[in-house]
Amino acid sequence: MNGLIEVFLLSLVPTFEGRYAIVYGIGRGYPLWETLLAASLGVLLLSLVLPALLPFIDRLMLWLERTPLHRLARLYLYYVERVRKKAHPYVEKWGFLGLTVFVAIPLPGTGVWTGSLAAYLFGIEKKTTVPALILGGLLSMAITVLPALGLFG
Repeated sequence: MNGLIEVFLLSLVPTFEGRYAIVYGIGRGYPLWETLLAASLGVLLLSLVLPALLPFIDRLMLWLERTPLHRLARLYLYYVERVRKKAHPYVEKWGFLGLTVFVAIPLPGTGVWTGSLAAYLFGIEKKTTVPALILGGLLSMAITVLPALGLFG
């Protein structure tokens, strides 16, 4: 059971996430279905928690505007607003599908953590973000595990 807790905890680590937690679990000889379940639970947890936490960045910056760090806060808020305005047409066109594909690509710098941040910065609604993160995270795990099992690779 401790091994599956390792898989779960590794699935929460940025860039490692569920896709590499599965490979770790399989490499350690843990049962396949339990490994998949532990990693999937990590992806699910991240997909639900991260989009809920990221809006606190704006609140922090609004608070920082009243401190000596007000220039940094204004720069951040200006930049985020500018990114959202520029990205709006693309988000409207590709929102769910684009975010899902981005998260599903099993490369460093993509995944649930980065996808959550991108969704937040681009102003994608939570009702779109959460399912895209879950689906993308699970697809990423499938894309990674199938070749590791000798299928499609």
